[in-house]
Amino acid sequence: MKRENILVTGGAGFIGSHLVERLIEKGYFVICLDNFNNYYDPDLKEKNISGIIENPNFKLIRGDILDVFLLDDIFSGTQNPTPGKIVHLAAMAGVRPSIANPGIYVDVDVKGTVNLLEMAKKYNVEQFIFASSSSVYGLNKKTPFSEDDPVELQISPYATAKRAAEIFCKTYNNLYRIPVTILRLFSVYGERQRPDMAIRKFTKLILEDQPIKMFGDGESERDYTYISDCIDCILSAIIKPLDFEIINVGSGRTIRLKKLIAVLEEVMRKKARIQQLDVHPGEVPTTHADTSKAKKLLNYKPKITIEEGIRKFFEWHKKTLT
Repeated sequence: MKRENILVTGGAGFIGSHLVERLIEKGYFVICLDNFNNYYDPDLKEKNISGIIENPNFKLIRGDILDVFLLDDIFSGTQNPTPGKIVHLAAMAGVRPSIANPGIYVDVDVKGTVNLLEMAKKYNVEQFIFASSSSVYGLNKKTPFSEDDPVELQISPYATAKRAAEIFCKTYNNLYRIPVTILRLFSVYGERQRPDMAIRKFTKLILEDQPIKMFGDGESERDYTYISDCIDCILSAIIKPLDFEIINVGSGRTIRLKKLIAVLEEVMRKKARIQQLDVHPGEVPTTHADTSKAKKLLNYKPKITIEEGIRKFFEWHKKTLT
């Protein structure tokens, strides 16, 4: 295989660190750009990349996608080797925090994406892959969600910022013919997931005999995507550049919140304590991916069921965090 240089933004995070490892295994040289912010404990990100930090095919750059001078250094060759492709995962994440502080989501998720698109234009990058979110579908009532559905019903600043970034990606594709693949990720979970994400947070609370805050009646549904399935799809997108496509990355199956908690109880062999609260602003009642386009264009075939994925996650949790 011809050696390729890839920039992965947010490469020390949950999804990013898994992707970087797989890319290195496949012979790519990876430039990881991450600012190690304090959205959650930065030491967790340090641990995420501890197994590859010394790898000769890995270069870590501690910096921010809002720093256009740093980005210019990366792409101009000041910090060699220069990347030919971009996988843009870096973002301010989280629906609920975005309601409290929407401005930073505009800065990072919109302006940061535009900064990278500018680099792609300026330095003739071969391919731009952008990690969007199922949140852009918002209150869409038609399920499963299809890439052709109208997406005008976002109900959080996070979702709106991701949608705005998608539109900028399309604009740069139209103007400058930058090949862009937008991947709308559906609730990715698994080893190393962020502490604020449901499955990891619930696991910790159950182990500590602390109550789980259940917003609503437990009937909300999510399409959960196991990390290895997500990485398989991103790799397929890297291998198969497309002119411009938006592609869902999910399992194609949903699980109700009550059932998710029951699966955790079964796997952990421990009963959860539940504190029922009102539905939180910004939360949608359902997410459900139509994955037929991913299958057709990227040969995407999710393999891990939610039951198997939670078992895998809990085994990792026991080995590393308890």
